[in-house]
Parts: sequence; structure tokens; C-alpha cells
Amino acid sequence: HRMTVYDIVKSRLKEIPHNEKLLSLKYESLDYDNSENQLFLEEERRMSHMGFRCLEIRRWVICGLIGFLTGLIACLIDIAVEELAGYKYSAVKQNIEKFTEFGGLSISLILWAALNSAFVMVGAIAVAFFEPIAAGSGIPQIKCYLNGVKIPCVVRLKTLAIKVFGVICSVAGGLAVGKEGPMIHSGAVVAAGVSQGRSTSLKKDFKIFEYFRRDTEKRDFVSAGAAAGVSAAFGAPVGGVLFSLEEGASFWNQMLTWRIFFASMISTFTLNFFLSIYHGKPGELSSPGLINFGRFDSDVSSYIPFESFLFFPYYFPGGMLGALFNVINYWLTIFRIRYIHRPCLQVMEAMLVAAVTATVAFAMIYFSNDCQPLGQDSTEEYPLQLFCADGEYNSMATAFFNTPERSVRSLFHNPPGSYNPLTLGVFTLVYFVLAVWTYGLTVSAGVFIPSLLIGAAWGRLFGILLSTITSSQSVSAIWADPGKYALIGAAAQLGGIVRMTLSLTVIMVEATGNVTYGFPIMLVLMTAKIVGDYFIEGLYDIHIKLQSVPFLHWDAPPTSHWLTAREVMSSPVTCFNRVERVGRIVDVLSNTSTNHNGFPVVAHTTENEEPGKICGLILRSQLIVLLKHKVFVERASSRLSQRRLQLKDFRDAYPRFPPIQSIHVSQDERECMMDLNEFMNPTPYTVPQETSLPRVFKLFRALGLRHLVVVDDENRVVGLVTRKDLARYHLGKDGLEELQLAQT
Repeated sequence: HRMTVYDIVKSRLKEIPHNEKLLSLKYESLDYDNSENQLFLEEERRMSHMGFRCLEIRRWVICGLIGFLTGLIACLIDIAVEELAGYKYSAVKQNIEKFTEFGGLSISLILWAALNSAFVMVGAIAVAFFEPIAAGSGIPQIKCYLNGVKIPCVVRLKTLAIKVFGVICSVAGGLAVGKEGPMIHSGAVVAAGVSQGRSTSLKKDFKIFEYFRRDTEKRDFVSAGAAAGVSAAFGAPVGGVLFSLEEGASFWNQMLTWRIFFASMISTFTLNFFLSIYHGKPGELSSPGLINFGRFDSDVSSYIPFESFLFFPYYFPGGMLGALFNVINYWLTIFRIRYIHRPCLQVMEAMLVAAVTATVAFAMIYFSNDCQPLGQDSTEEYPLQLFCADGEYNSMATAFFNTPERSVRSLFHNPPGSYNPLTLGVFTLVYFVLAVWTYGLTVSAGVFIPSLLIGAAWGRLFGILLSTITSSQSVSAIWADPGKYALIGAAAQLGGIVRMTLSLTVIMVEATGNVTYGFPIMLVLMTAKIVGDYFIEGLYDIHIKLQSVPFLHWDAPPTSHWLTAREVMSSPVTCFNRVERVGRIVDVLSNTSTNHNGFPVVAHTTENEEPGKICGLILRSQLIVLLKHKVFVERASSRLSQRRLQLKDFRDAYPRFPPIQSIHVSQDERECMMDLNEFMNPTPYTVPQETSLPRVFKLFRALGLRHLVVVDDENRVVGLVTRKDLARYHLGKDGLEELQLAQT
């Protein structure tokens, strides 16, 4: 039997099975619940009132540092993108002008495609081969982290370096991407590192902020970092706080609001200060953020309340086009998971998209006959004359031959008549396809700006058509300016894709410097969310689900009250006695088939192995530290122990606790005993086994638990509820469905 070429190709394209009914076991949870053991209580008793005040001051200092460093990174990204993109567009522009008259424009096309592919190739190689978690915007990963899921490498220094480098290459490479999502991820990584006062990657400990080395504190600072990233991207401090509240954080408190706002303000100020120096205007705010939408101040007087009704046609297309975007990207992502999973294939796909983007843009500019006069006050950065008459430029080039941020600004602010309807219609269709194809590539990239650009194009198109319809009326000049319709359309399209409402309203208002359009923007965003949710989830939620992450939403699935803790819990449970033999502890921790991270501590069990009464809960990380320091009863009684263990020893080992295989325990030490009373949490949260799933879910989710012990009527341990036990239940088309757990 001889194989055909088709059979050979098919055999090489080995499909990775992807099933939405699976929940990955590779994700662990974070410990957001403090262990109130004896060490914790003793430390709290020793701390004075002034000590607590100093801790609060340090929190504010850390938030200030987060904002400052995030602003610096944003400044670096902005300057690098401007310089690289400027070099690329200048080189291509000169080449086009050279060959327009003498023929041979194909050389210009090859140059443009080659430069795009080269930039994207470098960025894709860095992401695919060195840090895959740096791909995409990073918002779904940060959202999962703040929900309590431990995503490997998500807040590492290496991830930050690859993220920053990757997004510079992606934007300079002309892809239909933005830099706002990566800025949010970058801010979160900065926050995670600064708040710990050390870098585990660089093996450098500055011996500061040691008190904050635990998941609970780090979570709050990561929320501040995400908000600082939004603030740097859009120049929207309040919007950053609301983004972190609405879209990011799963846990919130009032004091956190002010600290996060402080970090956001510092981030915006730092970015503006250094950019003003770079542009040669010290002390002058050169732009409100990375994405300078420009101010709509001059348009305030042209807005009248009646105009809100004219925005009605935007209410539904935003949600429907957003849903269409998400559906196509959903199936495309599944295809990538199945077939394009090797790093070399991922790099080749990214280069292909970069080359196609340049080719399509060149073809559209080449065949466009939309010529506009180039006035003295023109703001075009790289105007292309091509086949237009002297003193004119190609309008299609304004949309394509530019960074996406500048294209958005031109659609918002260029005067009426700068684009003809055919140009905007074709651009909307083509850029929509390119943006759908681009999001999900193995490059660092965001979706905010492409979404805004698509919406601004069809929004301005509607404004032009409205102006044409009312051309005979004297009021047409008052309420048919296409720029403001581009703004509403941009908000509608972005809202339909990511389903943000309040935070996006404030971001758009702050970024444009005009509160006048806040009301219609809010109406459009609310409608876009309602319409979009009818068809499919938001883009970030889709990608979280496709990664099989055990994400816990705000509430348990409806119609789940009939399920009880007994049916949901994991059992039997591995328990330890108050005083346990070291050999058994080592064997349990070394068992790769279970790999448990929390163990109930029970009163001494009987020989018939009946469940013991709950006395406390101890974590794998705590046991690892105890074994590392040889905290055995025999060593303490024989005065071999150098000193008493403190919380500092546990914080020093955080967050990368050593694996059990790296800890040597001799045969004699295996027979020693370990007293867990001082280190276990003596008051773990428990629920009776008859508790309904929604009540278990509410307790687990609201308190940020990692383990919830299930007990019988005599307070004996019968099971343990973890994140995966709750996340596997969801509402499907046929009612309540249960996902299967798998090592995906």
C-alpha cells in the first residue's frame, strides 16, 4: 500500500483533540485566604499601631512605584513604535514615489511586505519560542489571575520583557493590532514584581516589602497594575479604576479604589512627562496617553439632545458585528489549537498575516481613486500622492498607511469630505477580516484599537450618509458632522466585542476630553452588550473557556440548587494527624497521582479508618517549608533546632516553593514526628454535606478560598471542595452540564 501525497500531508497534520466539555487540571488555585495559625496571630500581636500605619504607607508607596514604572514602559513602547513605524513608512513612501512615475511599483509592494514580515517574525519568534504566555493581549490571563487561578509564568519578569518587545514588533509590523491590552498585562507584571521587593528570575532580593509576599496582597497590587496600564494606554485614570473593577478584579474593597486611582494618576503623569521631554516640549502634556484620540472640545456646541435619537442605528450593529467578530475568531482559535500548535508554524502564520496585510493595503491604495486636497493645515503624517493630481493625496492611504492609532484619530477629526463612502465601506469590510484573523496569532497584540478603527470607519460612513440625506436642511451642518458618529461607532464596535459598559464609557470620555457624548456612548455600549450576549460571550470570556481554565463567575449556574456539597466534593480526602510521621508526609507529597495542595488536619483516627474530626487545614507549601527546615519533634526536644520558625521563613520561600523531590529526608528522619498544631490554620471554613451548590459556590467565590472542607453532622471530614469541583458545572443548551476533568 503506497501513501499518496494527500495521506502524507494528512498524517503530518496531527490534530490535537479539543473538546469544550473539558476542564484542565494543569491550573492550580491561589491562596487568597490567610492562614490564621499561631505564627500569624503572634506576629499580629507584636505589631504596634504605628506598625500597621507604616504598612498602609508602604502600600501607597508601592502603588506609586507601580504607576511610575508602568508609565515608563508605556513611554518606551510609544517611542519605539513611533521610531520604527516612522522608518518603515518613510522608506516605503520614498520607494512608492520613486516608482510611481517610472513604473515597477511591485518593488514597493515587496519592500512593504518584507519589512512587515521581518518585524513580525522577530516578535513572533520571541513569543513562540521563549514565552508563549506573552501572546495576545494578556487580559484574559490577568482576569484569571485576579479570579484566583494560578496561570504559569503570567507575572514573570521574562514575560514582561517578551511582552514589551513583542508588542513593539507587532505594531511596527503593520498588523491590525493595538498596544493597550499588552500595556494592561505589563502593568500587572510590574505590580506583581514591585510589591514583592525582589525578583525571583534575577535571584535578587532587595529585602523590602517582605510583609506583602502572599497571594492576597499581591492580588490587590496586580489590580492596581492593570488599572495603571489602562490609564497609560488611554490617558484615563478613572477609566483604569473602573476597568479593574468591572472587567478585571474579582475582589474589591473601598481603600483599594483610592490606591488604584493613585497608581493610575502617577502612570498617566509619568507617561506625559517623559513624552513631553521626548517631543522637545518639557512640561507640556504632549498627549493624554499612548492612544491620543485628540480632543472633541470644539464639537461640544454642535451636539444637541435630539441627536441621541440619531445614534439609534448604532445600538444594534455594534452588538451584532461584535458577535460576528467573536464567532469567527472562536472557530479560528479552535483551528489554531488543533493544527497550528508548533512554534515554527505559529511564526510562519504570523509572517503570512503580516505579508497579506501589507499586500491588501497596497492593493486598496493602488486601486482607490479617492483623492483629497492636501491643505496647509493638513495633519497627514505620511500622505501618498500615488496617481492623484499635484496637491492631492490618496485618502485610502490615510486609513492603511499609518499606525492604527493615527488612523482612528484621522477618522475622528478629519473635516467632512476627507473620505468618500466607498473608501470607508471597503476599508471596514477588509479591516474587519484582517482584525479577526490577526487576534489570536502568537504575537503580543491587543484588540482595542482594531475594534475602534473598524467602528470609527462604519460610524463615519453613517455620518456621511446622514449628512447627504439632510444636505438640503439648514441644520445638517449642526448635527451631521461625521467625526462624532465615528466616535459613537467606535464605542459600539468595541463594546460589541469585549462587552464593557461603564468603564469603556469613562475611558472614551476621558480619552476624548468631552463629557458631552457620555450619555449616547453609554446607551450604545449597553445595547451592544445586550445584543452581543444574546449570540455569544465576550471575546475575553471565549478565550478563557477555550483554554479550559477553571474560572469562577459571579454566581453559580441557575437550576443548580438540587446539587449538594456531597455530590460536588472530591473524596476520599487525604488527612493528617495533629502530630504526623515525617515519612507519611513525604510519601503523600511525593505521590504524583494525587498532587493535593491542601490537607485537613484531624484528631487521631481509629484503626478502622473512620473519618476524623476536623482540627485544622495545612497547605502543601507550608509542609514543604517545614520539611526543608527539619521542624521535627525530636530535633526540638534534643535542642538541635537553631531557632523557632517564623512567618518570614514562609514568605522567603514564596512564591516558588521548592518541589518535594529537592528536599532530602534520611531514613532516620522519616521515623521522626512533626507537630502541625502551630502551623495549621485551626479555623478552616467548613460546610455540612447537605449544603446546596449555590451556597457552597457563594461562600467559596466571595471569600477567595482554595479549599472548602465538607463535614458530616459530627464534624468529621467527608470531602473537600476545590475550584475545579465548582467550575465544572455550567448552564448549557440542555440545562445544567458537567465538564470532564482532563490533563489538557
